[in-house]
Amino acid sequence: MNLTAKLVDIGVNFRSKQLTGLATEIIERAKDANVGAILATGTSLESSRSELALAHQHPGYLFSTAGVHPHLADGWNVAIREGLLTILADPACVAVGETGLDYNRNFSTPANQRRAFAAQLEMAVVIGKPLFLHCRDAFDDFQAMVRDAVAAGAHGVVHCFTGSQDEAVVFVELGLDIGVTGCVANLSRGQALREAVKSIPLERMHLETDAPYLGPKNAKRRRPYNEPANLVWVARAVAELRGIDELVVVQACTRNSVRLFGFSTQAG
Repeated sequence: MNLTAKLVDIGVNFRSKQLTGLATEIIERAKDANVGAILATGTSLESSRSELALAHQHPGYLFSTAGVHPHLADGWNVAIREGLLTILADPACVAVGETGLDYNRNFSTPANQRRAFAAQLEMAVVIGKPLFLHCRDAFDDFQAMVRDAVAAGAHGVVHCFTGSQDEAVVFVELGLDIGVTGCVANLSRGQALREAVKSIPLERMHLETDAPYLGPKNAKRRRPYNEPANLVWVARAVAELRGIDELVVVQACTRNSVRLFGFSTQAG
């Protein structure tokens, strides 16, 4: 099969409790489901190290990110920054993040979130790797901070986008890509995303499960957790909303992920 017909899942949380100890079988099912590459999400210094170690166990198929999630921003310090930079020096670690702002529950104070986010934006500019971004109920502050980083040379993807069509337009105009999850198949809670997906340029879209969360409701059979093997259902929902062939969606999104993160999918 053509490489561009392989799926790429840009967001899997292997460190989550639901997926602990399941990486090998999850990866095997992903390969059987036509997923050609997976990006394992780092959300803390510890998880960034473990996701990189997992990537080393599956070279050429699994890649990782390194960052501090806004929920954990209260603990940000210089030692964490230096630790992340060490991880990011590894070629298997292809993005800075998950980082951003989350004012929904404020597990870390907004001020500390902005402090940690600013530091990671600067890291991305300096090292030249893309950003893996998180924004929830923080659009104004987020877009202002990212705008400055983009002007300094940063690029990246707003992962697990659930905002409005207008917000998607702003991010795309800034030069950012958009990550689409199984929320696009949720008829009750995913309406904003479903509307946005109709107009997001296909050349700026990526597919992701954000496993084990956000299982696509259009999937015919599902485990108690979401996994990369379900990614085809995200592609299918996007295709239906846009009125185009599923293969067109897969090929475009895979090209975008290969371009942004600089890796290639496996043929087997």
